[in-house]
Amino acid sequence: MALEPDNPDPEMISAYAQSREAFEHGYYREAVEGLLKAIALVHRQSPLGGEMQIWLVTAYEAAGRQEEAISLCRQLQHHPHLETRKQSKRLLYILEAPKLQKKAEWLTQIPDLSHVNELDLSERRSISAYTPSAPKSRSLDPDPIDLNQVDTKDNNFVWVALGLLLLLLGAWVWWG
Repeated sequence: MALEPDNPDPEMISAYAQSREAFEHGYYREAVEGLLKAIALVHRQSPLGGEMQIWLVTAYEAAGRQEEAISLCRQLQHHPHLETRKQSKRLLYILEAPKLQKKAEWLTQIPDLSHVNELDLSERRSISAYTPSAPKSRSLDPDPIDLNQVDTKDNNFVWVALGLLLLLLGAWVWWG
């Protein structure tokens, strides 16, 4: 039996809070179940009922129940609460957007570690695969430069650049 919007049921509040927490931790199936229980205890046309149903749309999508999410989202477009209608329109736009094709080279494969048990992990931690190598020299340049062979003859670049700068500055003052 749904209660009036101004008299919230403690069981409903608890189920709603637990569902949101389950959703935020990635337990989408549990979030859907909890939200369905909470929605059964609230007036669906109230602002709180609309908020819960928006969360249910998101939980449906995250749980892979795309059709149910779209169906509920379409129903919420006629909700009496303005904010719920706005959110449902935004969500429906996202849910019905075309899915982009993903190339294999764009994806990073994460290895499945479900078969690894805790004993294996503790044994691997005790055995280090890293063996330090001999220290390397700190020199970034492998061959040192013999400064006696460096040509230090001035090519007058600085003087040419300074003269050109003065010439441009003088022309700017003369015509400006």
